[in-house]
Amino acid sequence: VKFGPLIAHVLQRRLPRPGDVWHLDEVVVKIAGRSYWLWRAVDQHGFVLEEILQSRRDKRAAKRLLVKLMKRWGFVPKRIITDKLRSYGAAKREVAPGLDHWSHKGLNNRAENSHLPFRKRERVMQGFRSPGGLQRFVSMKSATRNSFSVPARRRSALTIRYHRLEAFEAWKSAAQAA
Repeated sequence: VKFGPLIAHVLQRRLPRPGDVWHLDEVVVKIAGRSYWLWRAVDQHGFVLEEILQSRRDKRAAKRLLVKLMKRWGFVPKRIITDKLRSYGAAKREVAPGLDHWSHKGLNNRAENSHLPFRKRERVMQGFRSPGGLQRFVSMKSATRNSFSVPARRRSALTIRYHRLEAFEAWKSAAQAA
């Protein structure tokens, strides 16, 4: 709780520029009997770009995710890929009307699969106590996952070994900064 956000911030600063195709998705999370929506953006290489916990699943929530993404990374992507939720299209028309938007269930597997490690950890932790705690957890979890998971385009054994060494060096420097 004390050092997690600082370590996540240092790890996120070290990330390279993300790809220009973003996959957006949302998943429902129950906290104390109330439903919240965890909105997630992933680039085409599988790196988690942003995660926002919101109480609604509407145009305003989708717009908040898009604005936060574009402000954080400093550019508009070439394309966004979403599921059939119409809120994405309405938010895109307000934020970036010229943006290419593909809305199809089968194309969004990259974002759907990025929820799996979160769900696995959620089961182990037996749920979450508060929305703030969940937001802190997912930001830390995605920052460490981005550092330690090997991108899909780099799969040889030697590349994986070098990637792990780089990840541990990044972790050591982030932990020293905290």
